[in-house]
Amino acid sequence: MENEAPDKQKASVRKRADAIKDFRCKNLVAVIENPVDIKNIGTVIRNVNALGIEKAYVVDPRKALPEDWQDMRERKSLSSTSVSAVKWTFVKRFDSTEDCMDHLESKGFVSVVTSPHVKGKTNVFLHEGDFTNHTKLAVWFGNEKHGISEAAVSRSDMCVAVPKFGMIESLNLGTCSGIVLYEVAKQRREYQSQFKRARHKGKRANPLPIVMPRDED
Repeated sequence: MENEAPDKQKASVRKRADAIKDFRCKNLVAVIENPVDIKNIGTVIRNVNALGIEKAYVVDPRKALPEDWQDMRERKSLSSTSVSAVKWTFVKRFDSTEDCMDHLESKGFVSVVTSPHVKGKTNVFLHEGDFTNHTKLAVWFGNEKHGISEAAVSRSDMCVAVPKFGMIESLNLGTCSGIVLYEVAKQRREYQSQFKRARHKGKRANPLPIVMPRDED
């Protein structure tokens, strides 16, 4: 009887894990470049998990975060700010933008950065971008104060901006990541439901669902 509650909890976790696995966006990584506020890091990780993004990378030159994911999972400040999402989301730390880019490119990832208009680059508003062209995609978010670095921009495929209509022309890191990752994941999830491979190849006879059923459904 003493183990009944833990057993039920484990069964509930397994049930949820099985329910969400087909909705995860494979080969999609969110990258936070040189964040300063631990709350923002936790918020982005929470967004990554909630929206079904596969992984989160953090470029952390100050080495404020542990190098090992297991150590991150056990850090109370990160666990609380992410509402425990760090326990369920793979997070990898890099010492520099160059190290992270090298790693991504070695794995075949193409990067896009969130940034205002940059001369000489492909610039799109979020709703205009097609985020299904590349099998492996990394979406970069910049520092809270200075934004994305020139090093990241120079090695990215395009710059993505969220259109704004108020007197304030900026969004905080947590809000920006939520808006951008929602649109990117939505597009890629819709694509994955129709095709097994890139370039509209391997069309599925039976499309996969793209939205989790409601509890009452």
